[in-house]
Amino acid sequence: MLRRCGFTEFVTLCCLLLLECLKVAGNVPFAQEVSDLHWHRAVATWYGSPEGDGSDGGACGYGSLVDVKPFRARVGAVSSMLFKKGEGCGACYKVRCLDKSICSRRAVTIIITDESPGNYGANIGRPHFDLSGAAFGHMAVHGRNTVLRNRGELPVMYRRTPCKYRGKNIAFHVNSGSNDNWLSLLVEYEDGDGDIGSMHIREANSNDWIEMNHLWGANWCVNRGPLKGPFSVKLTTLSTGRTLSARDVIPRNWSPKATYTSRLNFL
Repeated sequence: MLRRCGFTEFVTLCCLLLLECLKVAGNVPFAQEVSDLHWHRAVATWYGSPEGDGSDGGACGYGSLVDVKPFRARVGAVSSMLFKKGEGCGACYKVRCLDKSICSRRAVTIIITDESPGNYGANIGRPHFDLSGAAFGHMAVHGRNTVLRNRGELPVMYRRTPCKYRGKNIAFHVNSGSNDNWLSLLVEYEDGDGDIGSMHIREANSNDWIEMNHLWGANWCVNRGPLKGPFSVKLTTLSTGRTLSARDVIPRNWSPKATYTSRLNFL
């Protein structure tokens, strides 16, 4: 016997059909989110001025971006086990300290922009976070930021969290030295995983995706040519394999040192 479909069921069915259509379109990722519900042990230090923003560039290659919002005062360096030879660049973590007499219950959210000097974490057998003075002090209870920083080194807990750049879409910075035969890109403001596992570009009037090589930090390049724009860019995250394609995001008359913003992001 057939049963009539109620309004709620009808809406649910429509939503499921819409999701399937978006999956087919390929522009919106539906893989598992990067959130980690479990806290892990690590150690944290801080560097720079006590209320400073931290790194003035770093091993990820973000350059002056680390000095302005949303990066400002949220940057951090990590040991090799989280840096992952640069493929961990852009990932976001929540970090909180443990001493209840001085530590707040809130965690600070940081963005990986650099690698810890001297592979610090390997010497202690657990990950190391080297935070800006401002981020380190943010873990303290109200009014005790300076006292917390005076500790110098602290046991902390950390967990992975999705990156959220409200009001921003993924952007592609064309690195200095790029030309028709060598193109290097830096990805900015990637919501969700924040990291990159692979990148491809597609030239004008082509159906073929050209794989880019991981250069260093968060920088990727392709060495062949002559390359003809406009270029579409496809990136796949390292952590969950989510994929996003930005069509013709880099124009035909692109320039080195220019940044081109897409209309897309993962969240």
